[in-house]
Amino acid sequence: MKIDILTIFPEMFDSVLNTSILGRAREQGLIEINCVDIRPFSDRKHKNTDDYPFGGGAGMVMLAQPIMDAMAQVTGEDFHGKRIYMGPRGATLTTAKARELAKEEHLVLLCGHYEGVDQRALDTCIDEEISIGDYILTGGELAAMVLTDCVARFIPGVLGSSESAEEESFSDGLLEYPQYTRPSELRGMKVPEILLSGDHAKIKAWRRQESLKATKRFRPDLLAKASLTPKERAMLEVTEPCSCEN
Repeated sequence: MKIDILTIFPEMFDSVLNTSILGRAREQGLIEINCVDIRPFSDRKHKNTDDYPFGGGAGMVMLAQPIMDAMAQVTGEDFHGKRIYMGPRGATLTTAKARELAKEEHLVLLCGHYEGVDQRALDTCIDEEISIGDYILTGGELAAMVLTDCVARFIPGVLGSSESAEEESFSDGLLEYPQYTRPSELRGMKVPEILLSGDHAKIKAWRRQESLKATKRFRPDLLAKASLTPKERAMLEVTEPCSCEN
């Protein structure tokens, strides 16, 4: 997969794209990620990329011309992929959306700034708008980093295990089960015996149960859309005894 990120602050991406999992994936050729500076595409004398909004109002608006020209250069005449604007109006990024985008050949992410982007650039250069949450950022760069990281995890080979991305939180609509590592006992706290048993069937069942419990406790709203068996739904309806002392 190839990801091009259109931004006026390409230096923000250096550490994120060159370290950890993303860094290794790029070195191995599993994913190609390029940051494209929008500023050189500006036809203005001082290469500025913003101006005052028509109609008045606070702040500045990103110019359409440099965005349109930058987009034209990275997509070329035979583009197969998705052009995405990272903006607050878009649909919220989910695991399902990340998995869908990971199947694309080429993604182009546009990072907005200031009070937004001239609508003409969005109308002609963007296929889809995506948000990473119901809050406002100073720019789309952080959102682009989040989307890139999230999508990369579903590209074969990036995580090193085909099961990793499918076993983590939200992959099946639920939160992940508790995780433990060595030593098996630490300061009087023991790892659940079932995880040391070597019985993979029982371990899988335990993890599923714990995942349900965690989701009920921290994100009960997810249960409405989760694919659960009648037995699992019945288990969730049982109120756990309170451990509080009066």
